[in-house]
Amino acid sequence: MALTKDTTVAVIGKFGANERDTGNTKVQIALLTERIKQLTEHCKTFKKDKSASRSLIKLVGQRRSLLKYLQGSDLETYRALIKELGLRK
Repeated sequence: MALTKDTTVAVIGKFGANERDTGNTKVQIALLTERIKQLTEHCKTFKKDKSASRSLIKLVGQRRSLLKYLQGSDLETYRALIKELGLRK
């Protein structure tokens, strides 16, 4: 279920200031988005996997709280990030 090392490095490289910038809010949101995409596909395939469904709900809530924080602290970065990740229409 976890992200592969290559995926994680690619996301950190794209959204972080450098390869060790994992604490940045943008990086955390991008990593959570990738994990949510994986779990969504898993839950579509295995409909009775309730632990994965619960994990998916927790991750979405965690991403929502990080997005709310980013929106309050830096609105322009928030808008650019949701556009780049394709989160809202």
